[in-house]
Amino acid sequence: MAGRVVPLAAADMAAAMRGRIVSGDPARVPGGFSIDSRSLAPGQAFFAIVAERDGHAFVGDAAARGAAVVVVSRAVNLPAPGPAVVQVADTTRALQDLGRAVRRRSGATVVAITGSAGKTTTKDATAAFLEAAFTVVKNPGNLNNHLGLPLSLLEMRHGADVAVMELGMNHAGEIRVLVGIAEPDVRVWTNVGDAHIGHFGSADAIADAKAEILEGAGPGALFVGNADDPRVMARARGFAGRAVTFGYDEGADVRAVDVEDLGLSGMRATLVTARGRRALQVPLLGRGHLANVLCAAAVAIEMGVPIDEVVARAAALRPARRRGEVLALGGHVRVVDDSYNSSPSALARVLEMLSRERHAARRVAVLGEMLELGDQSVALHEACGRAAAASGLAALVTVGGEPARKLGEAAVAAGMDRRAVAHAATSAAAADLVASLVADGDVVLVKGSRGIRTEQVVDRLVALRG
Repeated sequence: MAGRVVPLAAADMAAAMRGRIVSGDPARVPGGFSIDSRSLAPGQAFFAIVAERDGHAFVGDAAARGAAVVVVSRAVNLPAPGPAVVQVADTTRALQDLGRAVRRRSGATVVAITGSAGKTTTKDATAAFLEAAFTVVKNPGNLNNHLGLPLSLLEMRHGADVAVMELGMNHAGEIRVLVGIAEPDVRVWTNVGDAHIGHFGSADAIADAKAEILEGAGPGALFVGNADDPRVMARARGFAGRAVTFGYDEGADVRAVDVEDLGLSGMRATLVTARGRRALQVPLLGRGHLANVLCAAAVAIEMGVPIDEVVARAAALRPARRRGEVLALGGHVRVVDDSYNSSPSALARVLEMLSRERHAARRVAVLGEMLELGDQSVALHEACGRAAAASGLAALVTVGGEPARKLGEAAVAAGMDRRAVAHAATSAAAADLVASLVADGDVVLVKGSRGIRTEQVVDRLVALRG
């Protein structure tokens, strides 16, 4: 399993990308890789990606910033002496080919994770558990698409034992492309939800697209899947390799029993595995995050990490920024910053968690519109409004367009006092409203789709009370 260091001089890059060096020193070795000239560090390689903007327009900027290598698909004029210039047929394909080549040459084990919710938390927990026994690399942030994944795989060149890679998608066929780049040894599927359902039309169509994670696996591959999700299990029946399950179902190979929700303090349970039972405490919020930890534990235990190491490291987990962070502010106000993104199923889970928090003067929610839900948007927002009312909120602020307004109206129809529900068209306006609304002792949940920018509400509260 131990990974090998992979030399990557400009000449090595050109060979892997089926390109040619047209100028500069073939022996130049880049210290890193970038597709954005604005953040390029001196000594890195720059890929001139052609997308909404043509990266070739910024090759000169990259050279001025000290790029060691530039990768282009057409001729460019750079002053000498300059970077090594590698010309390829297609810069996006070249980046993907280079990521795959490093993945193959490294000899490391690749763990690929997909799912509608919880991918980043599962990735971070899996990496943390595996670090007990291996040198691990993982995607930074959410670099999980056709460009971010190969950039992440390039970090395997330093000799990592394991790469833990998150695979994201918005449309059918995208996971297939990513699997073809990463060629994973371990394939992980967390769940099927309603994120991006506007692009697919149904949860079954989402599941079919996520099932691309299973394609191309040989008999030596490992699949780790959610025993509680019938769509996952139905599509995994024909998997070519070995399958391990996680969840709350009594038939799961790695499961949690005696589950206790501790509100903003996290979750407590007994972890049950073939290696034994252990008390498990996780400082992440709700059953959804506990399921992510069970998933990560299943991967780590299958890869030989002792169960006691898994339990110890689970107790030290922390949420990624804006993905369920609990911020303690002045006046005993606590903010659950879950503003990175939202979907109906994820929102329902966090509202359930909030309903169990007993140490609060009031429970307040600021809920941004959930995007990419298509024709089902209003109905799904209304269902979330009913869930918000059932969670015992003292106040609700909705943010965004008509679907968000409908969420608030559904909460009122389900029993919330109309005077306790307000709407703002933008997060900036919501920040003003919430700043005057929040009182000492409140717990405030802030959640919304990325495009609604509900983090502005969090930032205002931190500025006022931090």
